[in-house]
Amino acid sequence: MEKRIGIRREDRSPWERRVPLMPEHVKELSEKHGIKFLVQSSKIRVFSDEDYLRVGAKVEDSLSHCPIVFAVKEIPVHLIEHGKIYIFFPHTAKGQNHNMPMLKKMIDEKCTLIDYEKIVDEKGQRLVFFGTQAGQAGMVDSLWTYGQKLKIEGIETQFSMLRQAYTYLSLKDAKEKIKKIGRNINDEGLHASITPFICGFLGYGHVSKGAQEIFELMPYEEISPEELSEFIKNKEFSAHKVYKVVFKEHHIVKPRIPGEIFNIQDYYDRPEKYTPVFESYIPFLSIIMNCIYWSPKYPRFITKKFLKQYWDTVSSPKLKVIGDISCDINGSVECTFRATTPNVPVFTYDPIADKSTDGFEGTGVAIMAIDNLPAEIPLESSIFFSKVLKRFIPDVAKADYTGSFEDCNLPQEIKKAVILYKGEFTPDYIYMKKFIENLSTSEGK
Repeated sequence: MEKRIGIRREDRSPWERRVPLMPEHVKELSEKHGIKFLVQSSKIRVFSDEDYLRVGAKVEDSLSHCPIVFAVKEIPVHLIEHGKIYIFFPHTAKGQNHNMPMLKKMIDEKCTLIDYEKIVDEKGQRLVFFGTQAGQAGMVDSLWTYGQKLKIEGIETQFSMLRQAYTYLSLKDAKEKIKKIGRNINDEGLHASITPFICGFLGYGHVSKGAQEIFELMPYEEISPEELSEFIKNKEFSAHKVYKVVFKEHHIVKPRIPGEIFNIQDYYDRPEKYTPVFESYIPFLSIIMNCIYWSPKYPRFITKKFLKQYWDTVSSPKLKVIGDISCDINGSVECTFRATTPNVPVFTYDPIADKSTDGFEGTGVAIMAIDNLPAEIPLESSIFFSKVLKRFIPDVAKADYTGSFEDCNLPQEIKKAVILYKGEFTPDYIYMKKFIENLSTSEGK
C-alpha cells in the first residue's frame, strides 16, 4: 500500500507560519522511505508552495486523499474528516474548554489523534517540542516590553531600541540587536533608576533555557535565589551588568507543615501539601519570565492578592513586566486574564483596580502573554521541529490502523501520544471522557 501523508495549511491564526516538516526533510523521507507527500497550498507558510514542489511533493487545496495528516496547531471543527489520523498540538489533555468541540468531533468521526506534546521517552521527557523557540521569542518580546513600559514612564533605556521578535528577518538578526544592546550596557551602564536590572526565570526546562540563551547575550551575572536579598542589601551590583535568577520548585513552594523537607516527587504527587513562597522574591525583580509547567492542582505562584498588597505599599514597584510564556489563563500567574497576540502583545494589569488595559500605559505591571510565541520566529522554529519530528514519520506512515490499538505496531513513544484511536480514548486518556461529558451537559442546557 502506498504511504501518503498530508501537511495541512495553518489557519488558526494569520500569525501562524510554521510547518511540521520542512521541504528538505520531505525530500529525504520520500527518497529513503517511499512516502508520498501532499502539501496543502498556503500563502503565509514560511516555506512556499514552490519550495515543496521543488522537492517532489504535490501541492493541492484538499487533503481528502491523505489518510494521515500532520499540522502544527488545532484544526477547525468543520474541517475534520471521517476516519483520518491527525498529528498536531490539540491542547486537549487538560480539558481546555475551547478545544472540546474539536475533540468531540474527532470522536464522532472515528478519528485517531496523536498529540506531539505526549511523545515522550521512557523517563517521560518530551521528544517533540517548540519550547526552546517559545523561550527565545518570549525573552525578546519581554525585553522589548520592558523598554516600552519604561518609555511610557519617561525613562529611556537601551531596551527601547529593541523590537518584537516577529519584526526581525530572523532570530539571528534579533540576537545581533540584543548583543548590541549588551555592548551599550557594558559601555554606558543602565539608567540609575532601574539598577540593578534583575530577571527572574521560573523553571529550568527547554522554555527557560531558550529565554536564558537570549538574556545571556548581554553582560550578565547569575545570582541564586538564596543570595538575592543580601545581594541587594549589600549593593554588590553594577549598572554595567544585567542579573538573572533561576527559580526551581523548592524556591517556589514549601511544605505547609513546619519542619518538613521539600521533596520534588511528593510535590508533584501531592501539591495540596505545599504552599507558594515565590512572592517573597518579587520585590527584587525587574522582569519575571514564567517558563514553568502548571496545572490547576498546583498552587498559584503570583496572585492578584499579593500584587495588590505590593502596589499598595510601594510607591514605585520594581517589577515592570511579566513574560508569561506558559500562558495558563488565570493560572500560575493569576492576572493573566487572557492570551495576547503579536499585534496586541501586551496588557497592563492594575492590581489596585483589578483590571487590565491593552498596551503599556497606566499603573501596574505589563503582561506579555502571547500564546504562540514560536510562530514569531517561524523559520528557526520549523527547522528545529522538523529535525526532531522526521525520525518518527516512517513509523507513523507504516503503522497498521485497521486493527486494534494494541496491534497497530506504533513504537512506544508514539503509542503513548495516541489520545484517540478510531474515535475511542486509549487507556492513558480515559480520564478525558469527563471533559466530553461536561461539554455534552453544557450543550444540553
